[in-house]
Parts: sequence; structure tokens; C-alpha cells
Amino acid sequence: MHNRKTPPKTMSQPASLEQLRYPIGHFDATQPIADDRLSQLILSIANLPAKVREAITDLTEEQLDTPYRPGGWSIRQVVHHLPDSHLNGYTRQKLALTEDNPTIRPYDEEAWSKLNDAKHGAPDVSLALLEALHKRWVLLLLSLTPEELKRTFMHPVSGQQTIRQHIGLYAWHGEHHLAHITELKKRMGW
Repeated sequence: MHNRKTPPKTMSQPASLEQLRYPIGHFDATQPIADDRLSQLILSIANLPAKVREAITDLTEEQLDTPYRPGGWSIRQVVHHLPDSHLNGYTRQKLALTEDNPTIRPYDEEAWSKLNDAKHGAPDVSLALLEALHKRWVLLLLSLTPEELKRTFMHPVSGQQTIRQHIGLYAWHGEHHLAHITELKKRMGW
């Protein structure tokens, strides 16, 4: 049996809903994260705010309010979601570092995305928040010892997570939402 390559997607070949929802694929929490990979993941977190800012530069209000997929969030909502989510992620890691396997409180990201600040707010406000948060977060991440990377918290839905796994999740999360923006721009020819 030989390997067949999928032909490149063209404008006439629309992406499936699954490809639109997960343009970089799903996060795999079962994969171990070696130290060299961990450094790359932290660098991804460090670079995310600049990449998002670059991705939305020069977009019009109409473009910012365009959903990245049918039934999905607008680019504006995606930009506002990033600091909402990453503030929660940062807090979860700080709790894990200062408490013994704390149970964290999830939040309803869909409900948050429908609040006025996420639906109509200026993206620059959330970008400034994301930039400041990521500077502080990366400072923390770079200081973690091997023992601290093993510390855990309990998520009521997804179960126990180590800080090392959580770093992988949030590096993926940032790239996942960045791809929502960049792939939409490619499809629309912006």
C-alpha cells in the first residue's frame, strides 16, 4: 500500500466544520512533554500576543465582526476570549503552585463571549491585557523547577492536570485561536 497525499485545498474546496473548528487539530494531553518541547511551548505562549496583534492589524470593524466559522465566534470575540481564558489558566497554575492539588472553578466561556465587552469591545484593550498577562506568565513559567512542573490541580470536568501538561494545553490554545483568525483571513482573501 502506498501513501496518498491529500491535494491542497483551494478556494473551491471549503473546509469541513471540523477543520474550521480545529484548524491545528485537537490537543493531546496524553503526550509527554520533554524539557526541550516545554521550552518551545513557553516560547509559543510568549509570542502569542504579538502574533494576534499582527493577525488583526488593519482589519475593518466588519471583518472583526466576521465569525471564523458558521455559528462560531467573531474575530473580535476570539481576541477577547484569549485573555479571559489565559487569565483563568494563569490563576489555575498559581493555585497549583500555592495549594495542594486544588479543585479549580471552571467558567462558562460561551456565556462570557456573549457579554457586551466581548461582543463589542475594542480588541486593543484585550490585546494590551494579553500582552501584560503573558509577560508576567512567562516570567513565572521560566522560573519553575522540575518539582513545580509536577504540581497539580483538579479540574471538575477534565480531571487532574500537572502544570507541565497545562503549559502544553495553553500553548495549543493560543495557536488554535490564532489559526481561527489567520485561516479565516486566508479563506476570505484579506
